[in-house]
Amino acid sequence: MASDSNMDREMILADFQACTGIDNIAEAITLLELNNWDLVAAINGVIPQENGILQSNFSSEASQTGPIGPQSQSEASAPTPSAPPLSPSASASASSSSSPPSSSSPAFCPVQASRHIVERQSRMLNFHVEYRQRSIEVVLEDGSTVGEIKNILGNELQVPVSKMQLKGWKSGDVSDTTVLRSLHLPKNNSLYVLTPEISASATTSQSSTQQGLSNQNYLLVISHREAQRDYSLNFPASKTIQEVKRNISDLTNIPVRHQQWDGWPASASDDAMTLSVSGISYPCHHLTVCRRSSTTLPVDQTDVSTDVHMVSDSEGDDFEDAPEFGVDESEIFGLGSSTCRKSPMMPENSENEGDALQHFTVEFSRRYGDCHPVFYIGSLEAASQEAFYGKARDRKLLAIYLHNDESVLSNVFCSQMMCADSIVSYLSQNFITWAWDVTKEANKSRLLTMCTRHFGSVVAQTIRTYKTDQFPLLLIVMGKRTSNEVLNVIQGNTMVDELMMRLMGAMEIFTAQQQEDIKDEDEREAREMVKREQDEAYRLSLEADRKKREAQEREEAEQVRQERIRKEQEEEREAIRLSLEQTLPPEPKEEGAEPVSKLRIRTPSGEFLERRFLGSCKLQVLFDFVASKGYPSEEFKLLTTFPRRNITQLDSSWSLMEAKLFPQETLFLEAKE
Repeated sequence: MASDSNMDREMILADFQACTGIDNIAEAITLLELNNWDLVAAINGVIPQENGILQSNFSSEASQTGPIGPQSQSEASAPTPSAPPLSPSASASASSSSSPPSSSSPAFCPVQASRHIVERQSRMLNFHVEYRQRSIEVVLEDGSTVGEIKNILGNELQVPVSKMQLKGWKSGDVSDTTVLRSLHLPKNNSLYVLTPEISASATTSQSSTQQGLSNQNYLLVISHREAQRDYSLNFPASKTIQEVKRNISDLTNIPVRHQQWDGWPASASDDAMTLSVSGISYPCHHLTVCRRSSTTLPVDQTDVSTDVHMVSDSEGDDFEDAPEFGVDESEIFGLGSSTCRKSPMMPENSENEGDALQHFTVEFSRRYGDCHPVFYIGSLEAASQEAFYGKARDRKLLAIYLHNDESVLSNVFCSQMMCADSIVSYLSQNFITWAWDVTKEANKSRLLTMCTRHFGSVVAQTIRTYKTDQFPLLLIVMGKRTSNEVLNVIQGNTMVDELMMRLMGAMEIFTAQQQEDIKDEDEREAREMVKREQDEAYRLSLEADRKKREAQEREEAEQVRQERIRKEQEEEREAIRLSLEQTLPPEPKEEGAEPVSKLRIRTPSGEFLERRFLGSCKLQVLFDFVASKGYPSEEFKLLTTFPRRNITQLDSSWSLMEAKLFPQETLFLEAKE
């Protein structure tokens, strides 16, 4: 059947695909165009019929009522005009597919042909369903009903089917019992869901609750069964289960692959899941951990591969350490009875403090990485001498880090505080950092003896008052004239910002004291110099004139030398200035094709430098211009008026427009301190 209406052709195309099972739209359109969009002729050209060739007069009747549908009783019973007999091949094909009808049977109509073909080969239909901010893909056989699609969407969207309206059908609204095959749908379809009785806030409350939990902290109460000890640990919701297990490994010395847990919900099936989606109770959840017994592990390929995967998840720390501690392969894969424990931070009863600190530094780097403060290698006395007893200008604060592996805070404090880039940089610049491990009682007693000797009994008594769970400690010590003073004791439960503020506060106190020490030291050196000069003048009175003359000659020679150096520097600067002046691009006109920025620069003498630059011009050109006027960027900084910005600190490859110096700006030059 041929039709000029696009809508009719879409319906014919859908009927043709439904009858023939051809999913390729381009192929189906080509076959229909070859038959002048005659549906029956196109079907006859593709599929041999069982009762002869279908007649196209049925297509005209079908076109009057829309898509091919059931015929009336009179039309169905009416015999069709005689048709040419089937070819032998067609007869063979028809006979092989079904038994031939009797002579009294009516000829096949398009509906019967399509129904017979559909029964022989079902089709899969794809539905792209949109619902508010979500998209869902559904794939069903064409023998399914519309209600089945709604049930799938209801389970996925958590929306009652009774309140769901499924729109987008080309044939209008359909009922839940409508079979998809009867709609003659193409392979790919787009639908949308309406829920006028449900507000948008109701459907998003669950996701909002989940997102709110992801910003919270979980309190995990973890019972260590062998040690009969409970740990109450706070973890952000973004932490993964694997990261929790690693932290517990540090606390209990049970490698991740040997941990056996009770209390995780069934939904926490993957260690890569975060706590917010694992299904644990909020805000508090109770768990139990113990060491997995080797006898409970069946030695088969599956368990070995599982243990290998767990070793990989725990970053292979225990695996890499296994040869050092003599652990064989059976222990590595969880098949042995013994496990490797992490090395202590500091050996017990070490004779040499420098060797103990060297071991501490190596172990600290192995556990927490190479980004950490530079620990002083040597005795506490040597560290104090380095910090307190040099020149006043060279003195620093002494930071004493006291580590305790038995504290639950040690791992977090080391990894998040002591290894933070800002803390590492600040300590390296302003402190001498000395460390000691007080996990072993012998090492702790040795530390208390050293503190009593160098800082007095008050400091040692202060350290004794802190409990294990309050470690690690960071003692900030400042050297004074008569005795050393502990300015601050920072405990292990401190956050990074608070730690930085307390370090800076100690630095302010130290700086004020240092300035007084520098002043006193300068005055003392001046008095000593005067006294030495008087003694020297008295003892060598006869040579005073000669020395004065020699001193005057040396001074004049030095002035000549300084003058020569100054002239050379001025000549060099003048040469550089001229070179920069010659390399400057020409000043653009005010009215040009490209945007122009007009800058006005106030010099320290009160004069103004004015020049136009292209908006795309780099900041380096501006710096060169200022330097060509005798104000190099090494000695002067270029500032904006309001808001105050230091332009010389910006990237010189930025354009004036990127630096917000467009279309005009007033700047001023200021000498660097």
